[in-house]
Amino acid sequence: MPGKRLPMRKISEVLRLAAQGRSIREIAASVGAGSSTVGEYLRRAEAAGLGWPLPEGVGAEELEAALFPPPVASPGAARPVPDWREVHRELKSRKGVTRRLLWLEWRESHPDGWGYSQFCWHYEQWLGAQDVVMRLSYAGGEAMFVDFSGDRATWFDPDTGAEHTAEVFVAVLGCSGKLFVTATPGQDLGSWVGAHMGAWENFGGVATVTVPDNLRAGVSKACLYDPEINPTYAELAAHYDTVVLPARVRRPRDKAAVEAGVQVAQRWVLAPIRHRRFFSLAELNEAIATEVVKVNARPFRGAPTSREELFAELEAPALRPLPAGRYELASWKKATVSIDYHVSFDHRFYSVPFRLVRHKVDIRATASTVEVYDAGRRVAAHAREWGRRRYVTDPEHMPPSHRAHAEWTPSRLVAWAGSAGPSVAALAEGLLAAKAHPEHAYRSCLGLMSLGRRYGPERLDAACARAIAAGAVSYSSVKSILAENLDRVPLRAPEALPAPPTHENLRGPDYWAEGGTDPAEATAAADTTTVDATTGTGA
Repeated sequence: MPGKRLPMRKISEVLRLAAQGRSIREIAASVGAGSSTVGEYLRRAEAAGLGWPLPEGVGAEELEAALFPPPVASPGAARPVPDWREVHRELKSRKGVTRRLLWLEWRESHPDGWGYSQFCWHYEQWLGAQDVVMRLSYAGGEAMFVDFSGDRATWFDPDTGAEHTAEVFVAVLGCSGKLFVTATPGQDLGSWVGAHMGAWENFGGVATVTVPDNLRAGVSKACLYDPEINPTYAELAAHYDTVVLPARVRRPRDKAAVEAGVQVAQRWVLAPIRHRRFFSLAELNEAIATEVVKVNARPFRGAPTSREELFAELEAPALRPLPAGRYELASWKKATVSIDYHVSFDHRFYSVPFRLVRHKVDIRATASTVEVYDAGRRVAAHAREWGRRRYVTDPEHMPPSHRAHAEWTPSRLVAWAGSAGPSVAALAEGLLAAKAHPEHAYRSCLGLMSLGRRYGPERLDAACARAIAAGAVSYSSVKSILAENLDRVPLRAPEALPAPPTHENLRGPDYWAEGGTDPAEATAAADTTTVDATTGTGA
């Protein structure tokens, strides 16, 4: 029968209206179907002996079975049925193999078999009855789908008993449906990258395409047509020779594979261990890995094969090899070179060639190095500083003999400071003199400029005077004084020390300078000698 079959609810409505004596045209207009379609339904109902009202116990399923019974072939006229599992394997494992090619090859051995349209229709019917993962139509090694599960796992600190929550990362290969699951500390960039590397190492290879959801760690800007990949994630993909193609926003079919994998992970990996207590993230991942092995070895519903078997047969030979070394996690940041020819990263400052002052550059930092790129070309590389040193300067980046560069010099900064007030000039000179390289104090001087624009030169000069009086020659001290309005409080003149008191029992400066004896002590000694002579016991 041509066209799409109406729901049983509307076919029941056709029978009801026909019982009221409505014409076929009226019934067709009411149910939104063609007149020929309505006529065909009525002929089928008459052939099945059905009318309105329907007999008791006849529901939608019984009505469908009565109106559309499966074709019954005579014993000698049964048509051959292809081995759909083999057809499915060929389509998934061989590039360039199409349904039409497989149908033509099958018809050579079965001339009386179905035509091409029937061949495709029956294949779709068989495929729809398989497990959701078996229905995925990706070639071997073509795609890996990744995402974080909505469900989380927990583990406990053995010393304090504190409960920690772990995110659950899921990766699924598109052809075999093989699963990889691991728990991570969070959804941060480091966890995201580490989980990917764990998945590729577990599979023993890399798929051509990696399909993530639009997670912030992987996709900096979600867009239907031109998503922006996180620089670190893009660098990871280049290192492992895969292409990142994020799932389109609000297109659930783009990530159906990983959604199915997440569901399997929740039901067959996390649920079986829900009552167990783990005392480290590593212990939790050991339990997860044990359950994942079971899931991958379990046959699909209604099929004798498993994810692991499909992986070994179709996926593993098609995966790209792993690179020689693991990827080293790197962070990227955009920055503008300051007038001191340094860029800021992680509260420290790294030098670049002084010619790049005010250029916009990219910073790439690993655990051991900090690199600076200008228009894709590396212009500086430093060992990453983890100690207390704030400035990391390569002498090669400095202007010769500290000559003028980018119109800024120490003398110009001091001249500006002098225009704001004598105390500002004194403090600026102190900042420049305190550094081994005057350029290291440029940022502090620029900070003073900013404070002058915000609070005015009078208040800035008063704040600098108070900072100098307190011995706190720094930008942060001046900023704090202005924020607390301490610059409005007059400075007290230093008070003169009071004169020392005079007393016969106090030793004066002459005693300590000349090593003499205090008069009071001399008198006391004389008295003691006299008493001793009287008693006969003195010297």
